[in-house]
Amino acid sequence: MVLGLDISSSVDRAEDALQRGGVASALLDERVQEAFFASGLPVALAVFEWSGRYNQEVLMDWRLIHDQSDLAVAAETISNSRRSYAEFPTAMGDALRFAAQMLNRSPRCLAQTIDIAGDGESNEGEGPQQVYQDAAFDAITVNGLVVANAADFQTPARLTQFYREEVLHGHGSFMIVAEGFNDYARAMRDKLERELAVTVVGALP
Repeated sequence: MVLGLDISSSVDRAEDALQRGGVASALLDERVQEAFFASGLPVALAVFEWSGRYNQEVLMDWRLIHDQSDLAVAAETISNSRRSYAEFPTAMGDALRFAAQMLNRSPRCLAQTIDIAGDGESNEGEGPQQVYQDAAFDAITVNGLVVANAADFQTPARLTQFYREEVLHGHGSFMIVAEGFNDYARAMRDKLERELAVTVVGALP
């Protein structure tokens, strides 16, 4: 699983702090930690930030999450990270390609997931549906964390519609909506718990 954090120009300093703190808080949440360890197998986790076409930076490279201490280190790494850029637009297609390249060098996993978070539509370079034509995305699921903005309180909700129609990709993909950056931590907790939950195929009484 690779998490992509939006640091485009629409995200100010305070919102960026809420975003990083939200990820760190989610990784330390008891329910999320239970979900991480539910399968009995380690989860490979990486985190990067993204904005313009050529503006992606790894915040935490691949780390196998075996236990709570690994999650504590991951949370501290993200909490202490510092934003690389603040003035570039929203090139989501390039962010997705960057994430796919990261997955290409990840530990071998049963599933590959990209989590792309953002507060705006893609407005530079290729859009998500264009990059999904690449065979590299055939086995990748892309989920979204939508940070609702002013346009999303209109009818139709523009940003959530964009994520639903253009960003979500692969079997079982879904999105979680944060009602602004103040709600980011809660949304990230809910998303990680849902993504990591073990699917029950069948059961007997």
